Amino acid sequence: MFYITTNADYSTNFKIVKTPISNTNKSNWEDVIQHSDDILIDDLELFSGFMAIEQRENGLVYLRVIGYDNDMDYFINENSSLDFQNETYSFSLGYNPEFNTENVRLSYNSLTVPSTILEFNTNNKQEKILKQQEVLGNKFNSDNYTSERLFAIAHDGKKIPISIVRHKDTKLNSDTPLLQYGYGSYGITVDPRFSSVRLSLLDRGFVYAIAHIRGSQYLGREWYEDGRVFNKKNTFMDFISASEFLIEKKYTSPDHLYAMGGSAGGLLMGAIMNMSPELYNGVISAVPFVDVVTTMLDESIPLTTGEYDEWGDPNIKEFYDYMLSYSPYDNIKNVEYPNTLVTTGLHDSQVQYWEPAKWVAKLRDYHQGDNKIILHTDMDAGHSGSSGRFEALKEIAMEYAFLFMLEGINQ
Repeated sequence: MFYITTNADYSTNFKIVKTPISNTNKSNWEDVIQHSDDILIDDLELFSGFMAIEQRENGLVYLRVIGYDNDMDYFINENSSLDFQNETYSFSLGYNPEFNTENVRLSYNSLTVPSTILEFNTNNKQEKILKQQEVLGNKFNSDNYTSERLFAIAHDGKKIPISIVRHKDTKLNSDTPLLQYGYGSYGITVDPRFSSVRLSLLDRGFVYAIAHIRGSQYLGREWYEDGRVFNKKNTFMDFISASEFLIEKKYTSPDHLYAMGGSAGGLLMGAIMNMSPELYNGVISAVPFVDVVTTMLDESIPLTTGEYDEWGDPNIKEFYDYMLSYSPYDNIKNVEYPNTLVTTGLHDSQVQYWEPAKWVAKLRDYHQGDNKIILHTDMDAGHSGSSGRFEALKEIAMEYAFLFMLEGINQ
């Protein structure tokens, strides 16, 4: 049999069908896992005696094991010793090159637990840890950090999930510094993952939050569709609603709230700065796609025409007008903008260096007040930043130094 993951028959969250190898005509397809409006099928792995399905429900990933002869059907999450009550974990199928095996390898981590490779026996439901990311320094203890998931209410009543991590000794009040991260494009989901370098923020009293805004697939395919083309502004308003919620719940205040995003997330940063500049003390916008209309009209750029599916074709008036209404460069106004760090690379082929450069120049012309508008151009880097083992860490150190400067942290 062939097993197929498909979005046929309006299965926007995908379904799994099977069909005989000898006759693959669609008329012979038989549903194995039917489509669900609430469950997104992310991945399928076939083994000799069972299949493993990675699926996402209410933002959380579950791994389901199903036998071909219906001799088994259960969720690995429910049979694991890992703490899946924590609603900010990341869980996925690992690298499984062996077909004839009863073991499946899995990848797990969370905002407080380092990346862990597990091997799960599908027959006896026993697991063992094969490898866990080492955190250097002999000081890291997962118990020193706490994470949670909250839900903000969007402008249209939708619930926006927010994953949050902090040091357990960090007190939450209007003086607490908080860095809020977001992306929200292309259906790319930013899952809550562990970061050893982020400990530098947490140990200095920062709270770190990921806003799972529309444009990702965190809550299924509809969550993505509701944040693209003519729904793109939902992405920006969701991020702002998450910020307002965190301020309202006394996790921070506008004097200590910071926002960060890169590439299409840099577009997000530019949009929220125009829409609600008063909410943020600082913004980090990396390789930002901020001159939307001009870039999308330039068909000589290799990526442009392929991007029409995400943003629309500006050669059509309706798309042009909508893009123009949110394009960060085209909507700069005479207001006090937050302190802003913009980064770019001279060799960036996706967002050419002149795009953030002209944005910064216009920001400086229109900006009211004494907040800093800083542009950093890496003369050796491309869209993904510096290469090499340590150069990327230097970039992160610069971003953190920007935040610490604004918070008056000297160590």
